[in-house]
Amino acid sequence: MRFVDSHLHLWDVSQVPLSWFRDGQGLPARAVVDDLLADLAATGAAPPEGAVVVQAADTLAELRWLLAAAERDPLVSAVVAQYEPRPGWWAGTAQAVLDHPALAGIRLAVPTRAADLSDVPGVDELAAGLAATGAVLELLIRPEQLPAAASVAAAHPDLTIVLCHLGLGGNEPDDRWRQGLQAVAEHARVMAKVSGLHTPGRDPASVPAIVADAVGILGIERLMFGSDWPISTRTFSYQETLRRTHAALPELEPRDADSFWRGLATRLYLG
Repeated sequence: MRFVDSHLHLWDVSQVPLSWFRDGQGLPARAVVDDLLADLAATGAAPPEGAVVVQAADTLAELRWLLAAAERDPLVSAVVAQYEPRPGWWAGTAQAVLDHPALAGIRLAVPTRAADLSDVPGVDELAAGLAATGAVLELLIRPEQLPAAASVAAAHPDLTIVLCHLGLGGNEPDDRWRQGLQAVAEHARVMAKVSGLHTPGRDPASVPAIVADAVGILGIERLMFGSDWPISTRTFSYQETLRRTHAALPELEPRDADSFWRGLATRLYLG
């Protein structure tokens, strides 16, 4: 099966420290392309034809390290930077590398911030800048922040917004989440990644219902696959994440299957 992975991470804390990384989290200290390929080979899985690497922390040194990986490894098709505000720079730390051809977007990772995002500096400036350049705004948010995402979409109709992990984060699906998805669904340029659903605390049997809600509200044409590797390895191998994602989907026409597994991600990040 041909596919693009729209959401994975790379790091090596011996080279570029991550502020949040601690021993005992069940995560490897090194997660680079060679490690990913080894994991796939161990289970007989074919690699993706391309991958979107999302910055795991927020330093410029880490971002430069990821962009260097994109320069030397054809598997790394695009990089999404993490937003870290800098005075006078609408793109935050990413402003220093905005002209890099592999930089495809910037992510706001703000699940602990206010529901209306009022305490996140520079959101409108970031959205306007990304809309002007044609890059993607990714959002790692919790369900009660989805109406704020809809407000950003309304204020910036030319901006493409992508919700990481269906806007669920580590939360369980409920009416607040479904209503939030319905709010963002009113804006045609809001997409979402079917990623990060197989977490240690979630019953795997609940994932098909989550995916069914997302398909019913957003439509399959606005959804794409993401592995969330190596975070996902706390629960399943890469191959098992692929298998379970496939099993969670409804039966798809070939055109819709191609859109989900590779087409949308290619258009948004690799085109």
